[in-house]
Amino acid sequence: MQRRQLLAALAATSVAPGISWGQEAKPLRVIIPFPPGGATDITARSLQEPLARILKQPVVLENRGGAGGSIGMAEVARAPADGLTIGVATLSTHGVNPAVYSKLPYHPTKDFVGVTEIVKAPGVIVINPAVLPVKDFADLVKYLKANPGKVSYATPGNGTIGHMWGELFKSSTGTSMVHIPYRGAGPAINDVLAGQVAVYFDQVASSLPHIKSGKLKALAVSWPGRLDVLPEVPTYAELGYKQANEPSWFGLVAPAGTPAAAVDRIQHAVAQALKEQAVAERLAGQGLYPSGTPSKDFTAQIGREIEKMKHVAEFAKVKLD
Repeated sequence: MQRRQLLAALAATSVAPGISWGQEAKPLRVIIPFPPGGATDITARSLQEPLARILKQPVVLENRGGAGGSIGMAEVARAPADGLTIGVATLSTHGVNPAVYSKLPYHPTKDFVGVTEIVKAPGVIVINPAVLPVKDFADLVKYLKANPGKVSYATPGNGTIGHMWGELFKSSTGTSMVHIPYRGAGPAINDVLAGQVAVYFDQVASSLPHIKSGKLKALAVSWPGRLDVLPEVPTYAELGYKQANEPSWFGLVAPAGTPAAAVDRIQHAVAQALKEQAVAERLAGQGLYPSGTPSKDFTAQIGREIEKMKHVAEFAKVKLD
């Protein structure tokens, strides 16, 4: 009788599939391949507490920025495939980078398994209204055409989605600007706020507080419809530039060979966390829209995004080596 009771108790308190008793006390390491302050960082930090609570496991975030996210992603690829290390993948790391770099320190599909898409992330073009005398998107295009090559635009770095958005803008509008790449969204925003650079292409999440404060002015967003957080800002499609209306996304990947049970365990935890009202509201308030897709769907999505970005890179004539 006592033996049956013990077995029942062990079954009731067993850990989730894909993690051993020895692993349960070990932290889940989440590598963010960009510096603090950007939308990628905001997304990961929104999930840190709920994931730790749901998984009953410490969750440690590590920022490993540089080279358009390549440094952090390479570290994820090299990590043991034991379910204790995952990375935050983005359209930059698993779409743009493979399209614009001939050599990467990781293979975007062979070195990873997709865990889940966390959120969709609308893009935004903003200006510093104190240094650029334009009132709306059409006015910006007019100003740039009258001043070719005299205005600079900032992005979180070479080969980032911000860079691609900037080049798509130039190609779509027939304008000319100088690209100023930074090492992450935080440093880029700081220089735009300081007036060192006038135009910025970014995700809504990291620029939103400065838009709300009036320090930056949003001119257009990439999203199917107007955003609740920026209802007065038109979409690129509204303005006649459908090709520039694609949002970005953030998800999680694990090293190739990570057991399916471990991947599913994390995916289910993310999906559960995204359903929590506090998490959903926090993300929505940042202009981020929850997904929580299954692993197989996200893995397939990464493959499609790489092909899509190859076409965009050819269209925008962007190649970085």
